[in-house]
Amino acid sequence: MSTGRGTIPEEIIESVLRQHDIVDTVSKHVHLTKQGKYLKGLCPFHSEKTPSFTVTPERQIFHCYGCGMGGNAIKFRMEIEGLSFPEAVRIMAEDANIPFKDAAGTDHTPRNPELDALLQAHEWSAKLYHFLLKNTEHGKPAMEYLKARGFTDKAIDQFQIGYAPARWDTLVQFLDKRSFDLGAMERGGLLASRQDGSGYVDRFRDRIIFPIHNRTGKVIAFAGRILGEGQPKYLNSPESKLFIKSRTLYNLHQAKSSIRKTGQIVLFEGYGDVISASEAGVHNGVATMGTALTESHAAILRNLADEVIVCYDGDNAGQAAALKSIPILEAAGFQVKISVLSEGLDPDEFIQKYGAERFIRQIIEGSVSSTKFRLINLKKNHIMLGAGEDAKVPFIKEAMEVIAPIESPTEREIYLKELSADLKVSFESLKQECNQFRTDLQKKQQDGDNNPKRWNNGRHKKGQAQAPVLLPAYHAAERRLLSFMLQDEEVAAYVNQHLGDSFNIEDYAAVAAYLYAYYAQGKSPDASRFISSLHDDRLEKTVSSIAMMETPQEWTVQELDDCIREIRKYPIRQEIEQKKEQMISAERAGDFMGAAQIASEIIALERQMNEK
Repeated sequence: MSTGRGTIPEEIIESVLRQHDIVDTVSKHVHLTKQGKYLKGLCPFHSEKTPSFTVTPERQIFHCYGCGMGGNAIKFRMEIEGLSFPEAVRIMAEDANIPFKDAAGTDHTPRNPELDALLQAHEWSAKLYHFLLKNTEHGKPAMEYLKARGFTDKAIDQFQIGYAPARWDTLVQFLDKRSFDLGAMERGGLLASRQDGSGYVDRFRDRIIFPIHNRTGKVIAFAGRILGEGQPKYLNSPESKLFIKSRTLYNLHQAKSSIRKTGQIVLFEGYGDVISASEAGVHNGVATMGTALTESHAAILRNLADEVIVCYDGDNAGQAAALKSIPILEAAGFQVKISVLSEGLDPDEFIQKYGAERFIRQIIEGSVSSTKFRLINLKKNHIMLGAGEDAKVPFIKEAMEVIAPIESPTEREIYLKELSADLKVSFESLKQECNQFRTDLQKKQQDGDNNPKRWNNGRHKKGQAQAPVLLPAYHAAERRLLSFMLQDEEVAAYVNQHLGDSFNIEDYAAVAAYLYAYYAQGKSPDASRFISSLHDDRLEKTVSSIAMMETPQEWTVQELDDCIREIRKYPIRQEIEQKKEQMISAERAGDFMGAAQIASEIIALERQMNEK
C-alpha cells in the first residue's frame, strides 16, 4: 500500500499520533488481553487460532508475528479500513478536532462544512427511511414485500433498510425543518429540483431504500427499488462530492473484518445479493451495485485480500460481466475464482430456491478458477454435442489460447486431461498441440520476463506464518544494534561513526540511514513517530518487528562493539568461502601454483577477520 504523505505537515502527523493511543485504536477491532507489558489478540489481518498480534503501549506500535504486519496507529487505520496514508491522517485528525495548516501555511478547518452537512443529512435520512419502514402504515406494504423475499428483521436492521413513501415532499419537509440548505441537499443527491424550478422534491418515492456507506461506515448515498410497477426499477443516488460509483462498493464497511480474516472477497452485482448471502453466512460480500467493475474498485479491494470469488448472475449478461472482470482483477494481483450459477439464477434467487447450505457448498466453495471459467464459456460458444471431429478443432484452438500461457506444467496438464476426457481426444495430441502453441508464443515474445503477474502464484499470500528460524550471527547483531538505536540517539551516533551504512542486509542499512537522518533533525527516540517518517511499507513492518524485541534499556560500548565486529566479519567470511571454492577448482584443474596463491589470500583474510 502506498504511504505517500501528500501535503500533510509533519506536525499534524505527530499530533494525530499523540491523540490516538494505539491500544484505543486497535481495541475497536481486536479483543486484546494483557500479557506483561504487552497486549495480545487474534490478528485482524489474517486468520489464526493462536494470538500472535501484539501491541506495546510503551512504544505505541503493533506487530503480528504471524503475517508480519506492523506499524503505528495510523498504519493500523490504513490497513483495517483500506485507506491511503493521507486519508487515514485526515480522518484521525478530524476525529480529534485537530486543525490543519496546509503546505502553503494557510490555516483551515479539517472539515468541509457543506460535506459535513451532507453527511449528517444522509445519516438522518437513513434513520428516517428505516423508521418509516418499521413503524408506519406507509411502510407496511414494503415490509411485507421484504418478508416475502426472505429478509429477516435482523437483516433489515443490520443493513438499515428503509422505505420512501409515495409522496413528493416527505424528505424535503424533514430536511427543511432541520434547517438544511435544500440547494446543497439537491447537489448532494438527496433531493431533485422541480421541473419549473420552483423548489425541490424527494428523489426517492415509493421505493425500498438501501443506504450506501463509504469505507468508514458513513452513509453517502441511497439505492432504491420501486415497490410497485414503474421505471426505473432500480434507482441510485446521482454521483456527488460524497458518492463516486467507480470507487464505492456496497457493504465494504461491514465486510472488511471478515475479508481480513478469510483473505477472500465475494464480489456480487447488487445489494440484494449481498444481503441474502450475508443471511446465508457469507459475511465477506461486497457489490458494485449494477455498475461495471473498475480498476479503482479492484485497487481498493486489493488492499484487503488476495483472492476474489466473482458471484454474478447466472444469466448471459451476468456471466459476460464476470468474464470482463477477470482481467481487471488479475491485473490488480488477485487470484480469481468464478461462481457458476445454474438455471440463469442470481445469487439471491439461488438461496431462496435451494437454501444457504447448498449456496455455500456449491456456489461459493464450488467456484472455479478463472481458467476453468474461460473454458466453460468457450464451450458454450461452440456446439460440441453430436458434432463431427472437424467441429472440435476451432474449440481446441481457442482453448489452447487459454491453457498454453499458464506457467505451471501441472496446472496445464490438469486442464488438458479434462479437455481430453470431455472431447474424447487423445491427451498426448492435446499436449503436443499445447507445447507447440507455447513455443510459438515464446517466439513472439521479447526476451526477458514476459509475465508481469509471474509473482502471483499463490505462494505470496498474506497471513502465511513463517516458521521461526535461527538467525545467522551477523543478522541477529544487525537487528540488536538497530533495536538499541531506536531507543537511544547516542547509540545511533556511535554506530554512525563506527559502522555507517555498512549493514549487510539492505533493508537494515536503509532503516539505519533513516534513523541517522531522523536524529539529525533533533528528534527524540520514538518508534511510532519514526515509523511515520518512513516512506516504505516493507521498512515500516521491519521497524515494528525490531521495536518489539526484548532489548534492555541499558547498553555498553563493549556490547555495541561486539555487534559491529560481527557485522563487519560477515562479508570477509563470504569472501573466504568464495576463495575456498576457487582453490578447490584450481586444484581439480591441476593449477597447484594458483591454488597455493589463493590459500595465502585465505590466510590473510582470516587474519584480517580475527583482527576485527
